[in-house]
This record gives sequence, C-alpha cells and structure tokens, in this order.
Amino acid sequence: MTNHDRSRRGGLRTSAAVALVVTAALGLQGCGDAATTAPPSNGPSSTSTPSPTATSASPSASPTATQAAPAPTKTPELSVMEASKPASLVIPTIGVQSELVHLGQRSDGTLEVPTEGPGSPASWYTQSPTPGERGPAVMLGHVNATGGGPGVFAKLRELKSGDEIKVPRDDGSTAVFVVDKGVQYEKDDFPTLEVYGNTPGSELRLITCDGYQESTGLWDYNYVVYAKLKV
Repeated sequence: MTNHDRSRRGGLRTSAAVALVVTAALGLQGCGDAATTAPPSNGPSSTSTPSPTATSASPSASPTATQAAPAPTKTPELSVMEASKPASLVIPTIGVQSELVHLGQRSDGTLEVPTEGPGSPASWYTQSPTPGERGPAVMLGHVNATGGGPGVFAKLRELKSGDEIKVPRDDGSTAVFVVDKGVQYEKDDFPTLEVYGNTPGSELRLITCDGYQESTGLWDYNYVVYAKLKV
C-alpha cells in the first residue's frame, strides 16, 4: 500500500471467513507480506438453562384464571444472495471503478495482495464469502501506488454513511451495499472478530493502509469501511 520499501512493518489484517465460520486471521505486513496469527475464539457462548421453579397457587386466585402468553417476536429475514464471484467494484461517490483480482493465500499461509503499480486494481479475498452471500466479503486495495500517485482506495476515507458501493458479479447480478461506517485501527490493536467475524446478513469490508508517518516511512494504521447489503 505504499511506495516506501522500508514500510514493510504491520499492515492490513484479514481472516479466512468462509460463510459464517472464521477459520484464520492474517496480518498483512506493510500492505505487502503477511504473517499468520491466531484469531480469538468465535464459538457459541455457553448458556445455562434455568431450573423450573415450583410455585403454589394463591388461595385467592381463581382456578379458571389464565394469563395470556406474550406473542413471540419474529426476527425479520435479512436479504442475502446466492454465491457468485465478484467481477468489479464501483464506488460512485469517490470515483472508483476497478476490476477485481481474486487472491487467496500463498503456500506458506500468508495473504496474497494486489500489485502496487499505478492503476493496480482492488482484490477480493477468496476465502471470504462472495459479495451478497451471508457474512463479510473482504476487499483489499492500496492507498497509493509504487513511485507515487493515488491507489485505488486513496479516497476511502471520504465515504460517508449512506453512500452506495456496487459489486457487479459473474452471474450478471449486482450486489449493492450501503456504507455504515469507516474506522481507523492501529495495526497492533486490530479487532479481528469485529472486522471478519460472523454476521447475520450480507456485509462488505473495504480495507487499506492509513496513518502514514513521515518520520518513519511507515503506515501505522488500517482504515476499514463497513457496509451492508441494500434491502
């Protein structure tokens, strides 16, 4: 994510979140190489079942009196789409129109990242759900290009709540997401489960480097945009 060769410390962090299961967490070094780290546990929390409580009828209570049980609350179904690989990424408000490369992990378990040349496209992480499926689809992009100039995610910070992100897919459909928020995180304190953990509906994460330090030539932060599938 940077044109400074000495900035290979810390970087994007991601995980292999397949459908609703987080299986691994990866730290992308300096928007370049990656180191594998163990994610926090994402298993179901244990709950205790209360024991039945014995009660005695009040002498004054009518034997025929009954109390109506509250009507069950129905959880609305969240919109999701069938699986289909993403073809491109369009963010109208910041002028992004990028083809998508599909990248996974190297043989050593580290994360593949887009090249850093001018015009380098964003990438979809293949071990995350396809955009529109249930769970968080993950996309990575550089904030600047090798030799200077803006990267594909140079204006990611300009996105505001309510802005739309469009992802045309291989099946001819387009998954349209609405931005919820953007958050800057220190690379040494990255909230893996918040970013890559299970979600009840279809969501999208756009991730780039942030917080360039002139004194060190390092990017000390990541910037993450959270978006949800438009209903």
